[in-house]
Amino acid sequence: MGNIAKGSDLRYSGGKIGILVIHGFTGTPESIEPWAVGFRDAGLTVLAPALPGHGTHWKDLNATKWSDWYSRVEEALVELQNTCDRVFVAGFSVGGALALRLAQMRGSEIEGLLLCNASIFDDRNGLRLLPIIKNFIASTPSGPMDVNKEIHKRMSYERMPLRALDSLRNLWKTVERDLYLVDLPLMVSYSINDHVIDPINSETIIDNVYSEEIREVVFEESFHNVAWDYDADLLIEESVRFIHDVLSGDIQNDALLGDLEDEEVDEVDLINAEFASIVSTLKLDESTGTTYLDELENTSHFSEPKPRSLVLSQASKYSLAAIVASGIYILLEGLMGGDPLNMGGWPAILLFCGGVGSFIWRTAKRNHDEGDDGAVI
Repeated sequence: MGNIAKGSDLRYSGGKIGILVIHGFTGTPESIEPWAVGFRDAGLTVLAPALPGHGTHWKDLNATKWSDWYSRVEEALVELQNTCDRVFVAGFSVGGALALRLAQMRGSEIEGLLLCNASIFDDRNGLRLLPIIKNFIASTPSGPMDVNKEIHKRMSYERMPLRALDSLRNLWKTVERDLYLVDLPLMVSYSINDHVIDPINSETIIDNVYSEEIREVVFEESFHNVAWDYDADLLIEESVRFIHDVLSGDIQNDALLGDLEDEEVDEVDLINAEFASIVSTLKLDESTGTTYLDELENTSHFSEPKPRSLVLSQASKYSLAAIVASGIYILLEGLMGGDPLNMGGWPAILLFCGGVGSFIWRTAKRNHDEGDDGAVI
């Protein structure tokens, strides 16, 4: 297994069932090789592509964006589809985020999704300064591989490229926002002692996807890179079992009606029949003189409300000015990471809150004095 070049794709020929395995940020296909070999031994066709900018030099990664990594993942999916009848997707760490994005965009082409310590956000405060810091510092030292088991090789860059890391933050935002688009059978596996990715990432995925079938696997003996750690066999065993269950029909994409009792199915059929009966009474075709919508148009006399424009008093204008000025100061303080006027943050916050309260009170008082109930009839 160690003869795979770090920057090379990992490929294994197998049957008509394929699996796309995606490595993590700054890593290589070698970093998930034991997982890929496990799929190969189960008879699957395996493709683990080297993502652009990975496996060469960290400067090459700084010249890429997350869209470049995703494009390579899509290309690999199409390549597998050319030789396989059904395709699964597996992702480790940031590879899990790319796998989720692939499921969000092309879920109908994927049989199931397998995630291992997937990464979809990082709340550390220092990352918020990346848009500025990346323009002055190209990279920072990267920590050692997070593996509980003793290992004498490194399969990721020793430096963290900051431009690429900032682009990764945009991938995280997109994937987390669109988690509801994922409705595939899903295996979510994670380590409770992960020092790179907080396990709450996996919990967030489980809580926000629309998958009917979610299988959760927890690793207690491994750190972040499970494929090279003590729980590697468990990861492979549960992954192969999940794929087998999907292929055998024990797990289905559309499992909702299959889980209903006979009485519930009968009730669904009754509701559908009643709805069809109601719809059939509506004259929506053009063969009649007038349609139901025409009659509704003739009997409705709705006038669009014309609210009057808001006129501010002098005091309200002062309140609005205080809101704007204090808001700008707070924004500058956040971007600059300091206190421009050495006032401390509290005066600006109090001025902002006071301005908002004063503006709302004066506007509401004015409407009350003029007898405005908020509606125009």
